[in-house]
Order: sequence, then structure tokens, then C-alpha cells
Amino acid sequence: MNKERAGRREAILLVSGVLLLVLAAASICMGAVPVTLRELAEALTTGETATSAGRIIWFVRMPRTLAAILAGSALAVSGAVLQTVLNNPLASPSIIGVNAGSGLFTIALAAFFPGAVRYTPAAAFLGALFAVFAVYGIARKTGASRMTIVLSGVAVSSFLSAFTDAILTFVPDTQMNRMAFLIGSFSGVSMDQVRFAAGYILFGVAVSVVLSYDMNVLALGEETAASLGLRTGLYRMVFLVTAALLAGSAVSFSGLIGFVGLIVPHAGRMLVGQDNRYLIPLCVLLGGAFTLGCDIIARVLFAPFELPVGIVMSFLGGPFFIYLLLSRKGRKSLD
Repeated sequence: MNKERAGRREAILLVSGVLLLVLAAASICMGAVPVTLRELAEALTTGETATSAGRIIWFVRMPRTLAAILAGSALAVSGAVLQTVLNNPLASPSIIGVNAGSGLFTIALAAFFPGAVRYTPAAAFLGALFAVFAVYGIARKTGASRMTIVLSGVAVSSFLSAFTDAILTFVPDTQMNRMAFLIGSFSGVSMDQVRFAAGYILFGVAVSVVLSYDMNVLALGEETAASLGLRTGLYRMVFLVTAALLAGSAVSFSGLIGFVGLIVPHAGRMLVGQDNRYLIPLCVLLGGAFTLGCDIIARVLFAPFELPVGIVMSFLGGPFFIYLLLSRKGRKSLD
């Protein structure tokens, strides 16, 4: 039975990986100027940038595709980690204020230190870290029920968003595409931005995968985990920092994209169950695939006009969040 279940989970991971590759190819080929699969294969094998197709692939489509994959994977894994550590299936970077903290620190850096743009990922990480510990601290101080965590996140998110709006009001010349950042978009993302944030994201994903068994132990409850020899305080701190690193790194180049960290972990649990040893790798694949799919829809739905991908995700994520709240499982999660 266990071998059969493990085989099924491995098959799901394989299919998810294939889906991600197919969507990546579609993302590179589809657009205002179509690219054929043959041109894509030639560009990948030769690195050719002299032709128009080569320039489109390497300077426009490839950075955007990689950005969508990295951001989706980072936010999905961050959501899975937060849901496990906070013991709340409604937790995600966008809902409990992590994205808002990243956005505030990123906007503040662009407004007050425009020459320090290379530190954007670090600023986004510090903002995410500030938000996640603020929510966790408030929840523990007032009684760390699941409802308290969600309400603390909403309050912190509103407070930080107000500061962001104030900065944009008083410093209107902030050097960034503010609307794209506040909604969430991959349009105009450069390979340098992707390359710089990729190291942080890959490190955060690696930590989550390596410590996935310890995450399972922590999910058993504080007393049970401690009786099994797990240093719960230390591991909880490591996981919260990792979740903040992942979310902050994604926000630094994608903007305030929401709901990936809520939808994907739930879909992953429906497919492979609660075991984080399978859930985390699946979130990497499904998060990238989901974000790529939404970005493709945003590009082709009203072509030649383009929607910010954050709008598409909000249309999908809003009803899903309401469904979780109204479902019996969702109501239990707030008890």
C-alpha cells in the first residue's frame, strides 16, 4: 500500500514537471510575435541572438518565463511552509501581510534610496521578515488561535499597505512602475533581476526540501514534536525566515502577486496529501505551472492588450478563498 501510494505521488510529480515544461515552451512561443518550436529549439541549442526570433526569445520571453516560474514556485512553497508552521490552512504570503511587508520596504527603497536598486531583494526580504514576525508576535500575545493569526495578518497587511500608499502619495516620482508592482506583473522583467533573485529563491527552496521531514514533525504539534527531540523554537524560526526569504525574493521582481501561496498548497495536498516531503517539491512544480498559465492567459485573453498577471490571479484566488471560508473544512480551520 505504501509503495503504491509512493508510486502514485512520484507519478504526480513527473506529470507536474512535464506540465511545467509544456507551459514554459508555450510561454516562450506565444505572444504578439509568434515563435515556432523549431526557432525555440535552435535558440536554446545555439544561443543565437542575431535573428529577430532569437532576440525575442532571449531578451523578452525567456526572462519573463523564468520570472513566472521562480515567483510561482517561491510563493507556493512559502505558502505551504507558513500553513504548516502556523498550523493554519488559510495562511499565505498575501493574506497574512508578508507580501505587503515586502512591498513597503521595496517601495521605500525605490523612493528614498533610488541609487540602491541592487539591494531590492534584500529590502523585500527584510519587509517580509518584519511582517511575518509581526503577525506571529501579535498572534502569540493575544492567543495564537487560527482566527487570531488570520485577523492579525489582515491588520498588519492593511497597516503596511497604508504606509506604501503614503510613500507613493508624498514621493510621486518613485523610480518604478508602481501600478505593475502593486498589482503584480512580469512585463519588463530583466534577466539581471531574475538572476539576482534566483539564488535566494533556490536557497529557500533547498532549505524547505531538506527540512521537509522536520516540518512534518513540527506539524504534529508543539508537545509531540518536542517529545520526539525536535527543537521546536529553532525550527519554527528557521521556517518562518525561509518563508519570508522566498516571498520577499519573488515580490522583488514580480510585484504584489497574490493567492499563489494559498491555491497551490491546497491543490498539492489534494494530490499527494500532507507529507511535506512530497508537497514541497510539488509546490515548486505546480506553483511555476500555475503562475505561467495565468501569465499566458493575461497575455492572450485580450491580445494585443495585456492584463497584469495579478488581476488574473485575483479573479481565481478571491473565489477560492471564499470557498475555503464557507466550506466545513475552512470553518474548522478557524476554530
